Amino acid sequence: MNIGIDIEEVKRFVKYIKNKKHLERVFAKEEISYSLAKKNAAQCLASRFAAKEAVWKALSARNKKLAITDISVRNAKDGKPQVYIKNKKCEKIDVSLSHTDKYVAAVAIVS
Repeated sequence: MNIGIDIEEVKRFVKYIKNKKHLERVFAKEEISYSLAKKNAAQCLASRFAAKEAVWKALSARNKKLAITDISVRNAKDGKPQVYIKNKKCEKIDVSLSHTDKYVAAVAIVS
């Protein structure tokens, strides 16, 4: 079992909302459309990024060639975040997201 964790400051992502090229370099199309539809898009983007970082940290010991852009986070119908690697759902990775107005955090556990 491997664990990864990340924390991000929400205000860092406010400027990214206006920079579509930057968003497309870091996030999958589904992550962008989901986040931008939310009232607090910056917080949502920060949460997705923190989750991607946590997953990357948990998997980097196993896969040195994994890029942050290979990882995406989508919500199931029940709202639970699910991890996809290169567009394939990963059942062996659990992610938990948390936030305040200023910070977001994510933990990834790979079983």
